[in-house]
Amino acid sequence: MSIAELQVYSVEEADVTGGVCVVRCIGGVARAGQVYAVGASRMGLRHIERHGRPVGSFDAGHTAKVHFSGAIVALLSRGQVLTSVPPDGHSLEDLEAWLATGPPLRDEPHPRTLRVLAGVRMRDERLPDGIRLRWGRVALAATHRCAAAEGTPELVRAPELACVHSYLIEQFGPGPDGGGDPAALCRDLLALIDLTPAQAAAQGRVWRDLPHHRIRHLRRIKSLIPWLAVLRPHLPEHDPLGSAVDAWVQARALLP
Repeated sequence: MSIAELQVYSVEEADVTGGVCVVRCIGGVARAGQVYAVGASRMGLRHIERHGRPVGSFDAGHTAKVHFSGAIVALLSRGQVLTSVPPDGHSLEDLEAWLATGPPLRDEPHPRTLRVLAGVRMRDERLPDGIRLRWGRVALAATHRCAAAEGTPELVRAPELACVHSYLIEQFGPGPDGGGDPAALCRDLLALIDLTPAQAAAQGRVWRDLPHHRIRHLRRIKSLIPWLAVLRPHLPEHDPLGSAVDAWVQARALLP
């Protein structure tokens, strides 16, 4: 993520909720939704206007009228430089509290950037298990936000979510204090598939003759199956879900 810097030209208006400033971008790209640091305080960049019209962003060398949230706006001075806060500038506690508010998708940190950050921390074996597990839950929340921000269909987003869930189950075990319920995750994944294993296998045998959208659909189904296989050892013995997973594992070899 580009770290933007803004230099204050003037504070046009301000009150306890925030205010309006004229600023010049002197580095990076300023975007609506970013958070800027002023000492220990934070301001949210809520709205940008250029030439009397709203815009989503502006880059270095350009000026704009911007609307900030936060009472600290009233204390800004001409020439002061504001720096956007990168995701790894937030503590885990800050991110958990921020996610709990259901923030707008355009708020910083951006969903994809946060997903990458949380995934790295989740896998960092130098951290205590409890902290890694909490980062895993942030990764799950960020993955859901990615899908919402990018308009990703459920079948497309499912492998990424299953990847995080499966990792947490493998590392910390199943259950509410671990990675979650493997059987519930299997049921959720299977519910996304609109074919039986036999139907998918039959289409897979003639996939070269299928229209492009059907080939793509089969490939999306295929991308789910490895995560079902990872969950298979965690299913109770004689659970019918196990048979369903086994059938899909066998069908996978026939899919494009």
